[in-house]
Amino acid sequence: MGTLIVIPARLGATRLPRKPLRLLGGEPLIVRVWERVSKMAVADRVVVATDSPEVADAARAAGAQVAMTREDHPSGTDRVAEVANLSEFRGYDAFVNVQGDEPFVGGDAVRGALSQVTSGIFPLGTAACRAGSEILANPDVVKVVADSNGRALYFSRAPIPFLRDAADRPVRDGLVRQHLGIYAYTRDALNRWVSLPPHPLELTERLEQLRALADGMAIGVALVEQEQGVRGIDTEEDLVAANIRWSSAHPTHKVAGTH
Repeated sequence: MGTLIVIPARLGATRLPRKPLRLLGGEPLIVRVWERVSKMAVADRVVVATDSPEVADAARAAGAQVAMTREDHPSGTDRVAEVANLSEFRGYDAFVNVQGDEPFVGGDAVRGALSQVTSGIFPLGTAACRAGSEILANPDVVKVVADSNGRALYFSRAPIPFLRDAADRPVRDGLVRQHLGIYAYTRDALNRWVSLPPHPLELTERLEQLRALADGMAIGVALVEQEQGVRGIDTEEDLVAANIRWSSAHPTHKVAGTH
Protein backbone atom coordinates (compact mmCIF):
# COMPACT_ATOMS: atom_id res chain seq x y z
CA MET A 1 0.00 0.00 0.00
CA GLY A 2 1.17 3.52 -0.78
CA THR A 3 0.80 5.54 2.44
CA LEU A 4 0.12 9.25 2.90
CA ILE A 5 0.34 10.94 6.30
CA VAL A 6 -1.84 14.02 6.62
CA ILE A 7 -1.39 16.52 9.46
CA PRO A 8 -4.61 18.57 9.73
CA ALA A 9 -4.15 22.00 11.30
CA ARG A 10 -6.78 24.68 11.75
CA LEU A 11 -6.23 28.11 13.24
CA GLY A 12 -9.60 28.37 14.99
CA ALA A 13 -8.89 26.52 18.26
CA THR A 14 -10.61 28.24 21.21
CA ARG A 15 -8.77 26.85 24.23
CA LEU A 16 -5.37 27.73 22.76
CA PRO A 17 -5.85 30.52 20.20
CA ARG A 18 -3.73 30.31 17.02
CA LYS A 19 -2.45 26.95 18.22
CA PRO A 20 -0.59 25.74 15.10
CA LEU A 21 1.52 28.92 15.11
CA ARG A 22 2.35 28.96 18.80
CA LEU A 23 6.02 28.33 19.42
CA LEU A 24 7.54 25.10 20.67
CA GLY A 25 11.30 25.20 20.96
CA GLY A 26 11.30 28.43 18.96
CA GLU A 27 9.35 27.05 15.97
CA PRO A 28 5.62 26.90 15.20
CA LEU A 29 3.91 23.87 16.66
CA ILE A 30 2.81 22.64 13.23
CA VAL A 31 6.44 22.66 12.09
CA ARG A 32 7.53 20.58 15.09
CA VAL A 33 4.83 17.99 14.36
CA TRP A 34 5.78 17.84 10.68
CA GLU A 35 9.48 17.47 11.56
CA ARG A 36 8.81 14.61 13.95
CA VAL A 37 6.52 12.70 11.61
CA SER A 38 8.82 13.16 8.63
CA LYS A 39 11.78 11.71 10.52
CA MET A 40 9.83 8.50 11.22
CA ALA A 41 10.00 7.48 7.54
CA VAL A 42 6.68 5.64 7.96
CA ALA A 43 4.89 7.00 4.89
CA ASP A 44 5.66 7.69 1.26
CA ARG A 45 4.63 11.33 1.71
CA VAL A 46 3.70 13.72 4.50
CA VAL A 47 1.45 16.72 3.88
CA VAL A 48 0.10 19.48 6.13
CA ALA A 49 -3.61 20.18 5.51
CA THR A 50 -4.93 23.57 6.54
CA ASP A 51 -7.45 26.26 5.69
CA SER A 52 -5.15 29.03 6.94
CA PRO A 53 -2.70 30.88 4.66
CA GLU A 54 -0.64 31.75 7.75
CA VAL A 55 -0.27 28.12 8.75
CA ALA A 56 0.49 27.19 5.14
CA ASP A 57 3.22 29.84 4.92
CA ALA A 58 4.84 28.67 8.18
CA ALA A 59 4.79 25.03 7.08
CA ARG A 60 6.14 25.78 3.60
CA ALA A 61 8.92 27.93 5.05
CA ALA A 62 10.11 24.85 6.96
CA GLY A 63 10.02 22.72 3.80
CA ALA A 64 6.68 20.97 4.28
CA GLN A 65 4.27 20.14 1.49
CA VAL A 66 0.91 21.84 2.09
CA ALA A 67 -2.62 21.16 0.84
CA MET A 68 -5.14 23.97 1.24
CA THR A 69 -8.56 22.76 2.37
CA ARG A 70 -12.03 24.11 3.06
CA GLU A 71 -12.84 26.01 6.24
CA ASP A 72 -16.02 24.12 7.17
CA HIS A 73 -14.71 20.67 8.11
CA PRO A 74 -16.23 19.38 11.39
CA SER A 75 -13.22 17.16 12.19
CA GLY A 76 -9.65 16.35 11.25
CA THR A 77 -10.79 13.21 9.45
CA ASP A 78 -13.04 15.26 7.18
CA ARG A 79 -10.02 17.43 6.31
CA VAL A 80 -7.88 14.34 5.65
CA ALA A 81 -10.56 13.00 3.30
CA GLU A 82 -10.55 16.18 1.23
CA VAL A 83 -6.78 15.82 0.77
CA ALA A 84 -7.03 12.09 -0.01
CA ASN A 85 -9.43 12.82 -2.84
CA LEU A 86 -7.33 15.52 -4.50
CA SER A 87 -6.06 14.36 -7.88
CA GLU A 88 -2.39 14.29 -6.84
CA PHE A 89 -3.10 11.92 -3.93
CA ARG A 90 -5.56 9.50 -5.54
CA GLY A 91 -2.83 6.90 -6.03
CA TYR A 92 -2.50 6.25 -2.28
CA ASP A 93 -4.25 3.33 -0.62
CA ALA A 94 -3.70 4.01 3.09
CA PHE A 95 -3.88 7.26 5.02
CA VAL A 96 -2.76 8.29 8.49
CA ASN A 97 -4.11 11.28 10.40
CA VAL A 98 -1.54 12.68 12.86
CA GLN A 99 -3.08 15.62 14.65
CA GLY A 100 -1.28 18.94 14.41
CA ASP A 101 -0.99 19.34 18.17
CA GLU A 102 0.96 16.12 18.83
CA PRO A 103 4.66 17.14 18.71
CA PHE A 104 5.78 14.17 20.81
CA VAL A 105 3.82 11.50 18.94
CA GLY A 106 5.63 8.17 19.02
CA GLY A 107 6.75 6.27 15.95
CA ASP A 108 5.44 3.03 17.44
CA ALA A 109 1.98 4.58 17.74
CA VAL A 110 1.96 5.74 14.11
CA ARG A 111 3.28 2.42 12.83
CA GLY A 112 0.90 0.50 15.10
CA ALA A 113 -2.18 2.36 13.87
CA LEU A 114 -1.10 1.92 10.27
CA SER A 115 -0.42 -1.79 10.73
CA GLN A 116 -4.05 -2.37 11.71
CA VAL A 117 -4.99 -1.29 8.17
CA THR A 118 -2.09 -2.59 6.07
CA SER A 119 -2.46 -6.07 7.62
CA GLY A 120 -5.94 -6.24 6.11
CA ILE A 121 -7.55 -7.03 9.47
CA PHE A 122 -9.31 -3.70 10.04
CA PRO A 123 -10.41 -0.88 7.74
CA LEU A 124 -9.55 1.64 10.45
CA GLY A 125 -6.72 1.71 12.95
CA THR A 126 -5.60 3.69 15.96
CA ALA A 127 -3.31 3.21 18.97
CA ALA A 128 -3.43 3.18 22.75
CA CYS A 129 -1.07 2.64 25.66
CA ARG A 130 -1.38 1.29 29.17
CA ALA A 131 -1.95 4.02 31.70
CA GLY A 132 -2.41 4.52 35.41
CA SER A 133 -5.82 4.90 36.98
CA GLU A 134 -5.11 8.60 37.57
CA ILE A 135 -6.15 9.37 33.97
CA LEU A 136 -9.68 8.13 34.59
CA ALA A 137 -10.86 11.33 36.27
CA ASN A 138 -9.35 13.60 33.60
CA PRO A 139 -11.79 14.37 30.78
CA ASP A 140 -8.96 15.78 28.65
CA VAL A 141 -7.46 12.28 28.42
CA VAL A 142 -9.47 9.98 26.16
CA LYS A 143 -9.83 6.37 27.27
CA VAL A 144 -10.55 3.33 25.12
CA VAL A 145 -11.85 -0.17 25.79
CA ALA A 146 -11.19 -2.91 23.23
CA ASP A 147 -12.26 -6.54 22.88
CA SER A 148 -9.96 -9.56 23.02
CA ASN A 149 -9.12 -9.18 19.32
CA GLY A 150 -8.13 -5.53 19.63
CA ARG A 151 -11.32 -4.11 18.17
CA ALA A 152 -12.45 -0.89 19.82
CA LEU A 153 -15.63 -1.17 21.86
CA TYR A 154 -15.84 2.46 22.99
CA PHE A 155 -13.87 5.67 23.42
CA SER A 156 -14.76 8.13 26.15
CA ARG A 157 -13.67 11.09 28.22
CA ALA A 158 -15.44 9.36 31.12
CA PRO A 159 -13.70 6.81 33.39
CA ILE A 160 -13.91 3.53 31.46
CA PRO A 161 -13.87 0.75 32.41
CA PHE A 162 -15.92 1.78 35.44
CA LEU A 163 -15.06 0.17 38.77
CA ARG A 164 -18.18 -1.08 40.53
CA ASP A 165 -16.64 -3.05 43.41
CA ALA A 166 -13.45 -1.96 45.15
CA ALA A 167 -12.29 -5.57 45.40
CA ASP A 168 -11.91 -5.62 41.61
CA ARG A 169 -9.61 -2.59 41.45
CA PRO A 170 -6.49 -4.59 40.39
CA VAL A 171 -8.45 -6.07 37.47
CA ARG A 172 -9.82 -2.67 36.42
CA ASP A 173 -6.43 -0.97 36.75
CA GLY A 174 -4.93 -3.52 34.37
CA LEU A 175 -7.47 -2.54 31.72
CA VAL A 176 -6.94 1.23 31.69
CA ARG A 177 -5.85 2.40 28.24
CA GLN A 178 -5.08 5.92 27.07
CA HIS A 179 -6.13 6.55 23.50
CA LEU A 180 -3.42 8.07 21.32
CA GLY A 181 -5.09 10.34 18.79
CA ILE A 182 -3.80 8.78 15.59
CA TYR A 183 -6.03 7.31 12.90
CA ALA A 184 -5.27 5.13 9.90
CA TYR A 185 -7.77 4.41 7.15
CA THR A 186 -8.15 2.51 3.93
CA ARG A 187 -9.45 4.79 1.19
CA ASP A 188 -12.89 3.14 1.22
CA ALA A 189 -13.18 3.40 5.01
CA LEU A 190 -12.11 7.04 5.00
CA ASN A 191 -14.71 7.95 2.39
CA ARG A 192 -17.42 6.00 4.22
CA TRP A 193 -16.55 7.74 7.51
CA VAL A 194 -16.94 11.23 6.08
CA SER A 195 -20.12 10.31 4.21
CA LEU A 196 -21.81 9.84 7.58
CA PRO A 197 -23.44 12.76 9.40
CA PRO A 198 -21.92 13.64 12.79
CA HIS A 199 -23.38 11.21 15.33
CA PRO A 200 -24.94 12.33 18.65
CA LEU A 201 -22.23 10.38 20.52
CA GLU A 202 -19.54 12.24 18.56
CA LEU A 203 -21.19 15.57 19.34
CA THR A 204 -21.72 14.72 23.00
CA GLU A 205 -18.16 13.57 23.78
CA ARG A 206 -16.46 15.68 21.09
CA LEU A 207 -14.69 12.58 19.79
CA GLU A 208 -14.72 12.20 16.02
CA GLN A 209 -14.02 8.44 16.06
CA LEU A 210 -17.43 7.81 17.63
CA ARG A 211 -19.05 8.69 14.28
CA ALA A 212 -17.41 5.66 12.67
CA LEU A 213 -17.83 3.41 15.71
CA ALA A 214 -21.53 4.18 16.03
CA ASP A 215 -22.04 3.16 12.40
CA GLY A 216 -20.50 -0.26 13.07
CA MET A 217 -17.12 0.37 11.45
CA ALA A 218 -14.35 -1.77 12.96
CA ILE A 219 -11.45 0.14 14.49
CA GLY A 220 -8.35 -1.85 15.40
CA VAL A 221 -6.42 -0.61 18.44
CA ALA A 222 -2.66 -1.22 18.49
CA LEU A 223 -1.31 -1.42 22.04
CA VAL A 224 2.07 0.33 22.15
CA GLU A 225 4.54 1.60 24.71
CA GLN A 226 4.29 5.31 25.43
CA GLU A 227 5.91 7.53 28.01
CA GLN A 228 3.41 8.37 30.74
CA GLY A 229 1.86 11.83 30.62
CA VAL A 230 2.52 12.47 26.93
CA ARG A 231 -0.47 13.92 25.09
CA GLY A 232 -1.48 16.67 22.73
CA ILE A 233 -1.30 20.40 23.38
CA ASP A 234 -4.72 21.93 24.06
CA THR A 235 -4.16 24.67 26.65
CA GLU A 236 -1.65 27.33 27.71
CA GLU A 237 -0.56 25.01 30.51
CA ASP A 238 0.03 22.20 28.03
CA LEU A 239 2.18 24.52 25.92
CA VAL A 240 4.29 25.57 28.89
CA ALA A 241 4.80 21.93 29.87
CA ALA A 242 5.67 21.04 26.28
CA ASN A 243 8.34 23.74 26.13
CA ILE A 244 9.83 22.50 29.38
CA ARG A 245 9.90 19.00 27.95
CA TRP A 246 11.43 20.26 24.72
CA SER A 247 14.13 22.20 26.58
CA SER A 248 15.01 19.13 28.64
CA ALA A 249 15.38 17.04 25.49
CA HIS A 250 17.38 19.76 23.66
CA PRO A 251 19.50 21.42 26.40
CA THR A 252 21.74 23.26 23.91
CA HIS A 253 18.85 24.60 21.85
CA LYS A 254 18.22 28.33 22.18
CA VAL A 255 14.52 29.09 22.56
CA ALA A 256 13.31 32.59 21.71
CA GLY A 257 10.02 32.25 23.59
CA THR A 258 6.71 30.45 23.69
CA HIS A 259 4.38 33.05 22.16
